[in-house]
Amino acid sequence: MGATKEADLISAVLRYAVCCLADGDREALRAMNFGPEEIEALRGMHLGDLPRLASLGAHCLEIDLNRQVYWTLLAHLQRERDAEALQRDLIKADAPFEMMQTFFGLSSREYTRLRRLLTPDPAIGRPPEPDEATSHALWRAWSEHTKNDPTAPLTPEEYLALSHETGASMRAVWHLTQRWAECGDVSHEGAAAVTSIHAADPGQIIR
Repeated sequence: MGATKEADLISAVLRYAVCCLADGDREALRAMNFGPEEIEALRGMHLGDLPRLASLGAHCLEIDLNRQVYWTLLAHLQRERDAEALQRDLIKADAPFEMMQTFFGLSSREYTRLRRLLTPDPAIGRPPEPDEATSHALWRAWSEHTKNDPTAPLTPEEYLALSHETGASMRAVWHLTQRWAECGDVSHEGAAAVTSIHAADPGQIIR
């Protein structure tokens, strides 16, 4: 049979079966149609036997695709890809650690690694507060996003959209909207007052 894709498949499946037996996972073996006698014969097989079996012309496998599980797996993979791409976009936009931990459970080590990888010049120290025009633009955009339900938390995608719409850094978007939401005042005057108070207070540092 030689080194063919069929030989590779047989070796991979039988290697999996041997590992299942070593782990005591008889349920997995039964799912592959291994009966008591086949399982007992499998006990005498070693990993070194797999290349010998692969060289034979016999084929003992029947492959059957479970379409429901297949599409579920692909959908999960797509969600994982989308989540990773979103994390990269947020980091590039200077998302703070608190935000990444809240939405994705990112550890400080992983957050630091991503920042070093994705941002050519990571910010150090306290970032500047956005100017008044940017704060007002952010407030207007935030109000539009939350007008249907002011108490509903924004999604990571919505935070990214706010940053793009207003030109404010992601950490400014995160911290200002958090302040406004905590104060519960969605009026223009209320937002401006909260922003001014925190900007004048050196103890309130954007992290």
